[in-house]
Amino acid sequence: MAHKKGAGSSRNGRESHSKRLGIKIFGGQPAIAGNIIVRQRGTPHNPDKNVGIGKDHTLFAMVDGYVMFRKKADNRSYVSVIPFETADVAATTTTEPIALNETVDAHPTVVTPEGNLVDEAVASTETETATEGEGEAVPA
Repeated sequence: MAHKKGAGSSRNGRESHSKRLGIKIFGGQPAIAGNIIVRQRGTPHNPDKNVGIGKDHTLFAMVDGYVMFRKKADNRSYVSVIPFETADVAATTTTEPIALNETVDAHPTVVTPEGNLVDEAVASTETETATEGEGEAVPA
């Protein structure tokens, strides 16, 4: 009886192809409606606002916006998409300067005779010590 298989057979032909799972769009990156955010088996990441889930647990964006990952109180990861209009409005309102009725200078600056900028309190102490020392004669 033969102890070897016939020609042409292979013992190692069973490796499966990789499934290319994982996060495709990370937090803070823009996503267009329909873009796949996460490919996964099961739900390590759950859908939140503006995110849909496919039958193979793939998460995808339902609106155009920025992707955000966060954990809720149940310690599970949730993925949401913040629409561009909302994100743009929030960004523009925070960058505008606040108008004040009057300005308060906590540390007013003074220019010394040498041309240096110093705090007013420091300048007043320096001038007092300089005027006290002018009257005394220095022994040679």
